[in-house]
Amino acid sequence: MNRNLSQCGIAAGVCALACAFASGAASAAESIAASQPASPQAVQTMQAVPAFLSAAGQTTRAIHCEAVGDDVLSHQSGKYAGSEMISGFVLNLLSQWQLPNGASAVAQGALAVAQNAANQINAQVQTYAKVVDPAPGGTTAQTSGASPNATAAGGQNVTVNGVSQITQVAGNGNAGANAATIAWDNNAAQTANLPGAAGQSSAAASNASGSIKAGISFGNNGVSVTLQTPAGIATQNIVPGGAQQAGAIAQLLQVAGNNQQVANQLQLSLQTQQMTSQMIRQTGVLQALRNLH
Repeated sequence: MNRNLSQCGIAAGVCALACAFASGAASAAESIAASQPASPQAVQTMQAVPAFLSAAGQTTRAIHCEAVGDDVLSHQSGKYAGSEMISGFVLNLLSQWQLPNGASAVAQGALAVAQNAANQINAQVQTYAKVVDPAPGGTTAQTSGASPNATAAGGQNVTVNGVSQITQVAGNGNAGANAATIAWDNNAAQTANLPGAAGQSSAAASNASGSIKAGISFGNNGVSVTLQTPAGIATQNIVPGGAQQAGAIAQLLQVAGNNQQVANQLQLSLQTQQMTSQMIRQTGVLQALRNLH
């Protein structure tokens, strides 16, 4: 499906969010590096600076410019991947829950966005949700492994700018995982091949009793994935940034039971525009100059 309506808004929101994470991660890495004590090897590296930097303290010297190579610019702060460099991305989401009685819930989605030569955005979306409940009359607390005396709560109220992963477990024999990957890949990434899901921005499923539910929705420039079982919930949310707050990717697992297997998986692959070596150097110089203030 090629659309320039809600999917395009989602594309812009997720793309800008990914760029913010990339630049934020770079700034965080630089801050951590600056706070660490310099090792002997680091001291030797710091001494090998260009001539115009070593003479910066001589105020009486006239302003002097010297060509700086990429090997030096690559270590300067202020370099980041701007949104104008992103030509497309592929987002894959998967949440799954396996209960000890054989019941299961799965919610899965994929969003692929590409920009053509005319700077037009094409988006393709897929969604899929499925619930399997082999227990007669619906899943009960006894067969599902849920523990009425155990509670796991509070994670839904946590607000974090950036990426957050929260796991709350009350029980024994459980296996749970939150996994998120944001990668740069100039090759065309592949989306998941979901059965009967092409062109649908949302999907939902539940068992007969309504005790197990699975749902996924792309909308309002964000994404929401939710699994609900007698033993807890699993969610994934992508919230776009706004004037009041930065964007966020949040993964949450809450398990109040025994012998549960649950996982959240998110994979975001960013494609960048092909740039000549001259364009790369110009971008590096521009970003370095912007940092001199």
